Amino acid sequence: MRFTITISLMIVGGLLYTGCAATMPVHYYTIQPAIQPAVQPASPPANSGMPDGLILLVGEIATPAALQDGRIHYRVGANETGAYEYHRWVVRPGSMVRNSLKRALRASGKYQRVLDAGSSASGDYLVRGSLEEFGEVDNASVQSVISLQVELVDTKTNRNVWDHLFERQEPVSSKTVGDVVQSLDRNLQRVVSDAAAEIDKFLETRR
Repeated sequence: MRFTITISLMIVGGLLYTGCAATMPVHYYTIQPAIQPAVQPASPPANSGMPDGLILLVGEIATPAALQDGRIHYRVGANETGAYEYHRWVVRPGSMVRNSLKRALRASGKYQRVLDAGSSASGDYLVRGSLEEFGEVDNASVQSVISLQVELVDTKTNRNVWDHLFERQEPVSSKTVGDVVQSLDRNLQRVVSDAAAEIDKFLETRR
C-alpha cells in the first residue's frame, strides 16, 4: 500500500509539472534591419536601380540542422550549445539573412534588379551562402555572433567567381533574450551591409 501511494504521488506530481510546463507562453521574435540607400529620392520605385546594370539573383542561405527548429540558440564557451525552448524565431534564420541581404543589395542602387532566385528568374549572378552560426555566445561577456559564408556564381558559366566569410560579434547589453535579439539585429545589419559592399566592389571590376 505504501509503495502504491508513493507511485501515485509521483504520477500526480509529474502531471502537475507537465501542466505547468504546458502553460508557459512561447515568445516569438523577428529581425528586420532598416537598411536604406545613402541618398534616397522622394517616392522611389520599390526596386529602383541602374537601367543598364546587372541583375542579381539571391538564392537560399543554407543552415545547419540546429538552426532550423525555430528556437533561439546559444553557445557557452567553445563547445557547449543549447536553445531557449520558449523563445523562438517567427522566420528561420536562413530566411531572415536572405531577406536582409536582398534589401541591402537593392539599397545600393547599383543593380538593374535584385530578385529571388527561382525557376523562372534569370540574371547575371547568383548570390547564395551558408549560415554557420547565428545566436548568443557566452564567454567572459555575452555577445551575439554571426558567421556567414557568401558566394557569387556566374550564371552564364555556372562557376563560383567569388566567396567570402563574414564573422562578427556584437555586445549584448544584458542577458535577456530580448537584448540578444536586439544585438543580433544590429549584428546582422552590419554583416549584410559589409557583404553587399564587398559584392559591389568585386562586381565593379567585371562591369
